Amino acid sequence: MNKHFVLAILSLVLGMLACQTKEQRQVKIKTQLPVLGFKDLNEQGDTLYHTIPDFAFMDQDSMLVTPATFEGKVYVADFFFTSCPTICPRMKAQMLRLYEHFKDEPRVAFLSHSIDPEYDQVPVLKAYAEKLEISASRWHLVTGDKTEIYSIAKSYFENAAEDPNEPGGFIHSGAFYLVDTQRRIRGYYNGVDPAEVDQLMADIQVLLHEDQSAQ
Repeated sequence: MNKHFVLAILSLVLGMLACQTKEQRQVKIKTQLPVLGFKDLNEQGDTLYHTIPDFAFMDQDSMLVTPATFEGKVYVADFFFTSCPTICPRMKAQMLRLYEHFKDEPRVAFLSHSIDPEYDQVPVLKAYAEKLEISASRWHLVTGDKTEIYSIAKSYFENAAEDPNEPGGFIHSGAFYLVDTQRRIRGYYNGVDPAEVDQLMADIQVLLHEDQSAQ
């Protein structure tokens, strides 16, 4: 075999291994996740953590989505709009990675809030879901009253807002939020960064283990 050909193959393999090692270093192996947001103490001295408040929205299958929908599950939430010309397609590509990665894990769900509910009515969300080839039983694309959606966004510390100066007329962070079975935020991630989504995958496993250990 040609010596130069062997050296080229060897260099390629070593390069692939080096890239893999670099990617592996980007994912931090954790045993516990912090609880994010405000916290307080009750009269008994117990810590009260910030939680996502009650909500009621309609998903792409015209089903009512409430906190009860996610009972016993961890979920990943984000904010988007179907006509978004900038980061939303990239966000949805990364969310699809998560969706496929946990396709056999019923304890993981996904919740995407439209920040343009006047346009993103149920038929629009239904068509968008069909394009993504996702099931509403696992990934809920929700619409509802604009005031309520923007209010729930604040509980995630999400800066979603109407802005006529932005492409598409809206602004949002592009973040993914990891919520545990007690409605507490346990992490936030750049939804267009594959490395951060890799970290989110690992952190979901931490929460699943945490929940299983608590049972």
